[in-house]
Amino acid sequence: MSMLSPQLQGYRLTTAEIIYRLPDHPDLLQSYIWQEFDIAPDFPILRKFLDFWQRSLDGKLHSVTVGATSLITPGELRSGHSFSLH
Repeated sequence: MSMLSPQLQGYRLTTAEIIYRLPDHPDLLQSYIWQEFDIAPDFPILRKFLDFWQRSLDGKLHSVTVGATSLITPGELRSGHSFSLH
């Protein structure tokens, strides 16, 4: 499946670092990296995943850090270049 169409609809590559407590050793923290195409700033797909985590998994969430970037961006025109049309 092509990811071009969702990107044109505003989806961005989203990466979340999820820090959670180990179920058997709650004083220890573990890191999990989640990555998916999602829509900023609400991140509905990430929220759905975190809801699943809290509902179904034993490791209690400590913190979530999110970063998102567009893979398709407008082209840049920088000064100092010349273009010739014939």
